[in-house]
Amino acid sequence: MKSYEMDMCTGSLWKKIMVFSVPLMFSNILQIVFNISDVAVVGKFAGPIALGAVGSTSILITLSTGILLGLSSGVSALTALYIGAKDQNSVKKTVHTSALLLAFSGVAIMVLGILFAGGILSAMRTKDELIGGAVRYFRIYLLGTPALAMFNFGNAVLSAAGDTKRPLYYLTFAGVVNVLLNLFFVIVGKMGVSGVAIASIISQYISAVLVLRLLLHSNEVFALRVEDLHMDREKLRRILRIGVPSALQYALFAIANLFVQTSVNYFDHVMVEGNSAAANADPLVYDMMAAFYTACTSFIAQNMGAKQRERILKSYFICLLYSFALGLFLGVGIYGMRFLFLSLFTSERAVVDAGIRRLSVMALSYSVSAFMDCSIAASRGLGRTIVPMLLVTAGSTVFRLIWIGTVFAHYRTIESLYLLYVFSWIITGIAEMVYFAKIVRGVRFAG
Repeated sequence: MKSYEMDMCTGSLWKKIMVFSVPLMFSNILQIVFNISDVAVVGKFAGPIALGAVGSTSILITLSTGILLGLSSGVSALTALYIGAKDQNSVKKTVHTSALLLAFSGVAIMVLGILFAGGILSAMRTKDELIGGAVRYFRIYLLGTPALAMFNFGNAVLSAAGDTKRPLYYLTFAGVVNVLLNLFFVIVGKMGVSGVAIASIISQYISAVLVLRLLLHSNEVFALRVEDLHMDREKLRRILRIGVPSALQYALFAIANLFVQTSVNYFDHVMVEGNSAAANADPLVYDMMAAFYTACTSFIAQNMGAKQRERILKSYFICLLYSFALGLFLGVGIYGMRFLFLSLFTSERAVVDAGIRRLSVMALSYSVSAFMDCSIAASRGLGRTIVPMLLVTAGSTVFRLIWIGTVFAHYRTIESLYLLYVFSWIITGIAEMVYFAKIVRGVRFAG
């Protein structure tokens, strides 16, 4: 019988990190295909107003999914630690506690998001002609949040064990279904933003059911059993100690970007729509780079459990190099294909030109984020998340608000707004690297 798991504590790290990360890259890309296909289909077949409406919700979707990803990072790090330490009882307790935690979190986000969607989008100064469609799209999309939570739970557990292939298979199937349903609901059903939102949640439930079915039928130590579902207080505490600061970090990024989106909304609707189209490059680049961050956390956590200090450091530097090179390659590549890329989302030349203004700034900026995010992931693998979260708050959240109130307020150009990303990444990246260097020197292995 084929084994999908990976021993991260022996063998070539260069090879194993790449083998681990490549399926995860495609898994991450397929998750964002749900939203990108929404934007592409409505932009091409329902018009620029629908495009702006869906694009206006991107920050809120990032906020809701980021919270779930943060909690899942705690699941992945702790599960990997116990797998490396060969502590089967702790793996079992962590998996079942995590399942309940993520299920509750998914439902809570769905309910709160539906209740407050209108007020938040209004506070973001969403254009009058866009807000109706934006609220409708976001509320329908949120109905899939419980499924998204459970898929991220399953994906975190499997990634901790080194299995990144089967989640990719499931997302490939769900992604194809999503695109086909988008085209059907919008072109045939004339359902506009509602149609693409419904297509997304159907796809999310498909991927969640598939990954949960795998865990329920697995014979591995990380298998899920309904009769074993209960909250272990100690494991819950440890998951939350890693996951909550990580979730807050995602949330703080999203909140800071809410202010960026609000600043974009000061420009005319063409600039808003161009920003919405070009911003689809962000998750494409970030989520592919994020595969190496997940690898960094998992490899460091497993080797922490196995008490292999040298492999901890080597894992960090390899993941940092891989993620920097990938960010540079993708950023420059997307800019090189800027007209083709933006034409996926709009046929309006003015909107394309507005989108190019964002891509021209971001192309060389994406790779810089690797120094910040890889260092955060490495600290998470060592079980440290509070200080990295505080550093992100200062360097990437507070700094961005200061930038908007000073540099952008002075120049009032869209380029001066976009430049805040690279400067905040540089500042935060330096701080995160210094912190990781400090804690890795004094690390004490778990018994």
